[in-house]
Amino acid sequence: MAAPSGVVRRRGPAAVALLTALVLAWCGAFVALMWVDLTPAEREAWRQLLRPRSGLLLLFALVLPLVLWAVVRPWVAAWPRAVRRLREEVAVVTTANAGHRVSVAGAPELRELARAIDGLAQAHAALRHDVDARVAAAHAELEAETRRLAALMSELTVGVLVCNRDGRVLLYNARATTLLVGDGDSDGGGGVGAPLGLGRTVGSVLDAGAIDHAWRKVLRRHELGAAHVAAHFATALRGGAAAGTLLRVQMVPTLDDRGEPGGYVLLIDDITHSVQEHGRRDALLQRLTEGTRAALGNLRAAAQALHQYPAMDAARRAGLTTVVHDEAERLARQLGDALREPAGLPTSAWPLEDVQAGDLVWALRQALRAGPGAVAECAFEGRGADRWLVVDSHAVVQMLVQLAQRLCGELGAQELAIDVAGSPSAPRLDLTWCGAPLAPGALDEWERTALPTAAPWHPQSVRDVLDRHGAELWSQAAAGSGAAGLARHLLCVQFGAAPPARRMADAASPARTAGRGSRPVAYDFDLFHQAGQSARLDETPLAALTYTVFDTETTGLRPTEGDEIIAIGAVRIVNARLLEHESFDRRVRPQRAVRASAEAVHGISTASLEGEPPLEQVLPALARFCEDTVLVAHNAAFDMRFLELARERTGIGFDQPVLDTMLLSAALQPGHGDDEHHLEQIAARLGVPVTGRHEALGDALTTARVFLKLLPLLAERGIRTLGQARIASQGVAQAHEAF
Repeated sequence: MAAPSGVVRRRGPAAVALLTALVLAWCGAFVALMWVDLTPAEREAWRQLLRPRSGLLLLFALVLPLVLWAVVRPWVAAWPRAVRRLREEVAVVTTANAGHRVSVAGAPELRELARAIDGLAQAHAALRHDVDARVAAAHAELEAETRRLAALMSELTVGVLVCNRDGRVLLYNARATTLLVGDGDSDGGGGVGAPLGLGRTVGSVLDAGAIDHAWRKVLRRHELGAAHVAAHFATALRGGAAAGTLLRVQMVPTLDDRGEPGGYVLLIDDITHSVQEHGRRDALLQRLTEGTRAALGNLRAAAQALHQYPAMDAARRAGLTTVVHDEAERLARQLGDALREPAGLPTSAWPLEDVQAGDLVWALRQALRAGPGAVAECAFEGRGADRWLVVDSHAVVQMLVQLAQRLCGELGAQELAIDVAGSPSAPRLDLTWCGAPLAPGALDEWERTALPTAAPWHPQSVRDVLDRHGAELWSQAAAGSGAAGLARHLLCVQFGAAPPARRMADAASPARTAGRGSRPVAYDFDLFHQAGQSARLDETPLAALTYTVFDTETTGLRPTEGDEIIAIGAVRIVNARLLEHESFDRRVRPQRAVRASAEAVHGISTASLEGEPPLEQVLPALARFCEDTVLVAHNAAFDMRFLELARERTGIGFDQPVLDTMLLSAALQPGHGDDEHHLEQIAARLGVPVTGRHEALGDALTTARVFLKLLPLLAERGIRTLGQARIASQGVAQAHEAF
């Protein structure tokens, strides 16, 4: 908006100086011609006439530039303003809205040029319409194929997540939403977990450590050229009413055009019920075994006595018969009690997987190198590398990492080595170190310590991992000595009997089926190449960022005087695509009444908000919905002020970068006045339909569509990164403050 004034300040003085010089030169030439034609007497008369009036002539010369400035200024200001507006209008036609028509007031030549541009725009629109029709036909064909594929996969009862190498979600189906979020909305407001959506990190809904461990195993098997590279693990669902729900997750890589893993598919199933059934069966068997042992012993003794002494007297025989009868009744009662035992017995089973010892040791060495603290190099002595173990590899690696760190940190262990020993039916992992032995009672304390890398919603200790595998842990002296004559010691983990290895064949088959996808809720495979979030966010291209576009409705326009938020609407933009199905729409019960002036605008009354949740419940859900995104709003300062004032009340802050469509529009089109940068005016120029005006979600959708239209205009002006957009917005804001 300040640009025309700047043009006048730069070009006005130069134009006035030039015109002043021309006028004075013209007057001087006229006087010189007359002077030549005058007689000597006439010249003397002119001298006598002008000499006393020289001050008046000087005053005329000084006033002349001011007069010329008053005449020239409107023209100097109007011409560049008209040219600038013409350029802005043409940019809208060629970049954002081909149906827009140029409207410029100014010289006839400019108006003629505007009509010529309109003619070209019509021809361009016709060509674009033809291209759009062809694209729509191709898109319809692709959609038909997608629907056919979705129909084939619609009967899958497992959740499917497709992620890139960085763990960003590229595809998910409805079953995944139900398993990971719950039956509520996927924005996290009504579900049990964190929000699930395109571009979000899968570690926000599943154990990031378990996913990273499985991904490293997949990469390892791919490098070794294994026939089946899929991995699977079990994890507990985090948060909410379903905390503790046990999920079985299978991971299979997706290969890029070079045959390298470019991402992975997660096949997720709820196995809580089956694990509980297994645990109930084990508990029942244990109860029957322990409860009937004494009765069976008494029955056996009575039966042996009756058999060995057939000629015993009647009294003794009657006593033994009574024992048999009583113990049989006791067994019957115990069996009946066991069968009537409620289903909710403690769970004891946990899904395990077949892992080669060499792969487990490799994963341990990688975890030790990446973990905190100084840990001695963990060498593998080479024996038993091809032996198969049936374990939860992620939990076992976590346990071994903690044990190795304590050996090195507390005992000064050196030459740390690992080996697989024991029989094939009862394998044993031996950690060998040189240094001080374990103190009495230290091992019990180590077993009770929680694993620091365990998921916070599912804590577990070393003893928990051992119990899950039916394993035992002990320490003993080892033969020989190490460097500098230090004694060698063993820390042994003894596992129970292992069934024959399946070599991962069973786990790989269903994962390959899942890799072909299911009926998608949303999809965007371009996210394989998304830059993602980083500390240098300002250098990220605008088109590669993930955005949350939001709007609020309030009780009034004065936040510092107690006005509050009563409605919040938000949608997400991922990879320059508006995801309308991933929306956030909440109303809020305020602590004060809605002003009549505000109700006249948005139509929300105080009475209609009586049953709504308070802001303390809504803002945490909004914060989860906005995780790892850039915030976008129209006139964002107004909305952000309400959110900042709510931080003290709710403890929820929004510290993400913020872009304002009003400031971006003003930066792109400074030739338009302040009243031409309202949301409706911008939408009209860019060809964006306005729906649900003054409804939080409706305004958020309109703002999102406007923002997507502004992106190519920003790129045309050289504004391609978040940092450049913020600088441009700050320049407009500073110009407003200056005026």
